[in-house]
Amino acid sequence: MRALLDGVDIFTVSLWLSGLLLLLVLIGVRVAFAAAFVGMLGLCLYFMQRQGFDRGLVTALKLAGQVPHSKATGYALSLIPTFILIGYLAYYAGLTKALFEAAKRWVGWLPGGLGVATVFATAGFAAVSGASVATSAVFARIAIPEMLKLNYDKAFAAGVVAAGGTLASLIPPSAILVIYAIIVEESVGKLLLAGFIPGMVSALIYAGLVIGMAKYRKTLGPPVSGFTWGERFASLPGALPILFVVFIIIFSIYYRGEDGAWATPTEAGALGAFVVLIMALWKGMKWGQLRSALMEAAKLTVMIFAMIWGVLIYVRFLGFAQLPDHFAGFIAGLEMSPYLVLLMILGAYVILGMFMDAIGMLILTLPVTFPAIMALNGGPDITREMSAFGMTSEECAIWFGIIVVKMAELCLITPPIGLNCFVVAGVAQDSKLPISVQDVFRGATPFFGADVVTVGVLIAFPGIVLWLPGLV
Repeated sequence: MRALLDGVDIFTVSLWLSGLLLLLVLIGVRVAFAAAFVGMLGLCLYFMQRQGFDRGLVTALKLAGQVPHSKATGYALSLIPTFILIGYLAYYAGLTKALFEAAKRWVGWLPGGLGVATVFATAGFAAVSGASVATSAVFARIAIPEMLKLNYDKAFAAGVVAAGGTLASLIPPSAILVIYAIIVEESVGKLLLAGFIPGMVSALIYAGLVIGMAKYRKTLGPPVSGFTWGERFASLPGALPILFVVFIIIFSIYYRGEDGAWATPTEAGALGAFVVLIMALWKGMKWGQLRSALMEAAKLTVMIFAMIWGVLIYVRFLGFAQLPDHFAGFIAGLEMSPYLVLLMILGAYVILGMFMDAIGMLILTLPVTFPAIMALNGGPDITREMSAFGMTSEECAIWFGIIVVKMAELCLITPPIGLNCFVVAGVAQDSKLPISVQDVFRGATPFFGADVVTVGVLIAFPGIVLWLPGLV
């Protein structure tokens, strides 16, 4: 076996195996299993070439087993389940309905008012929920029936909810930003803070799109009028608990005393989950609702962890094959504008996003694209003056993280895999609403253009991303 593998170039093997991985994902194999299989196969070939069949196989198996264990016992990953749990507890505590009602009373008078209210309510809920899918599922139950009662176009109503759910990818606490931070080994706290203003900008662009569409085609959704100022102010106390939880999380992470930060992001997430649990119990949450919240959070956490573990085995093989280094060198050596190269990489994400879920796409591609972007900017020790994008390596890592996570949001609403669209359609059909998957995709299509505009704004004005982290 060792003799057969002596003439094999492991870098060429890594290219073929990466193609095999994409093929497996496209034909429907789960990302976690496909990545683990390809990574394991690559590790076996690599060590068999150097140590022979028996020793190489044992070494590969040991390494493949150690990688998930070392990451699972790490501190950073424990942040993900707490952020996810906050969102599900907030839903079962009834906080989301109060948030939607407040938004409806304050902005419902605008063209497409309930659509605008849904965008702002999902943005508010995203500030306590780390999962886009959970946000879409929650508001599919709350907002769509309200819009249909007022004769909103069903595709428009469903599309607003599906797109609004993607805001949870950027607005902290965001599970996908935590995953990015873990993969590229950057500060979780700074990345979470960096997502806040871009998330708000994205929500405003969504709201502007809804208003423009409803004003141009009045049949899409009428405004909601008749609320007095007294009724508007009376709705605010119901939304305050979510704002309180957001304040606790942000304050805990970013308040700096004499001994440093008051809490780590993981501790802040756990504190936020505890506060929401107390609120939920105070509002009369039943045992069945608590059990459902815990089970839903556990299911989503296990899915994310499984993908991370599988992909980390694949990433370890890529490290031995030096594929990221080769790709970074290739990108840095291109004689074209760095911004043009960046747009080409983002275009590749658009295509991949049509066939892969957001988290799977990021954890598969970042080990290759992130070193390439860092090399394109000028390397790890570059100054702002000498860099291609006018920022240090840490700033570039944060800026690229927000942009690439925004690109991942596109995956959630683009056919044929757009997970948010399938979730919204599934919830609508469970609720006996006349909405199909095709309706949801049709309604979400205009928001693709809004996301492209948002990405363009973030590329043109990186200060939107870097201002808040720069204060820490």
